[in-house]
Amino acid sequence: MQVLDLSPVGLFLSVGLVGKAVMAVLFVASLWCWVLIVEGIVAVVRMRRALRSTREGGETAKALAGVLAAGEAEAHRRIPGETVSEVRARIADGMARAAREILTRAEGGLPNLAVISSVAPFVGLFGTVWGIMSSFAAISQANDTSLATVAPGIAESLAATAYGLAAAIPASIGYNRIGAAFARLGQEMASFVEERAIGLISRPAEVAREASQRRRSEAP
Repeated sequence: MQVLDLSPVGLFLSVGLVGKAVMAVLFVASLWCWVLIVEGIVAVVRMRRALRSTREGGETAKALAGVLAAGEAEAHRRIPGETVSEVRARIADGMARAAREILTRAEGGLPNLAVISSVAPFVGLFGTVWGIMSSFAAISQANDTSLATVAPGIAESLAATAYGLAAAIPASIGYNRIGAAFARLGQEMASFVEERAIGLISRPAEVAREASQRRRSEAP
C-alpha cells in the first residue's frame, strides 16, 4: 500500500505541473508576506522609540529629523500681519506634512500585505479546482471510482488550499495589526507635532537665537 507523504515538500513533489506552479507562487507569497510583516514591525518600533526619545528630551532621532526641520523652517519664516494662532497652525501644518511623508514611507509594505491576504485564497482555490478536475479526469480514464483513483487529485486540491491559507492568514493578521499600530502611531505623531508647534511659538527669543547661530555657522 502506497503511503501519501503529507509534508509540504512531499505534497509539492506529488502534484502535477499546474499544481506545482500554484504552490510555488503561494510559497513565494508566503515568504514575502513574512518579510513585509517583519519590516512593518521594525518600522513601528523604531518610530515609537524615536518619538519617546525626542519627547523625553534626548537626542533627536534621525527618523524625526525631517519633521523637526520642517517645524523650525516654518517658525523662522515671518509673514507680515500673521497672528500667533496662524503661526502655530502654519508650523503644525508643515510638520504634519513631513510626518505624513515619513509614515507613508514606513508603511509602504501594508498594501502588499492586503493584496496577498485577498489574492492568495483565490490562487489556492484555482489549485483546488484544478485538482478536482484532475480527479474527474482520472475517473474517466480508469473507469474506476475507487479512492486510489481520485486520491491524487483530491490531495493536490487540498494541498493548494492549504498553501493558499498559509499565505493569506498571516498576511491578513499582519495587515490588520500593523495597520492598527500605524494608526496609533499617527495619533502619537499628531500629538507630538502639536506639542512642538506650541513650543516653537512660545519661545521666540530662543528661536531667534538659534537662527542667528545657524546663520553664523553657515556663513563662509
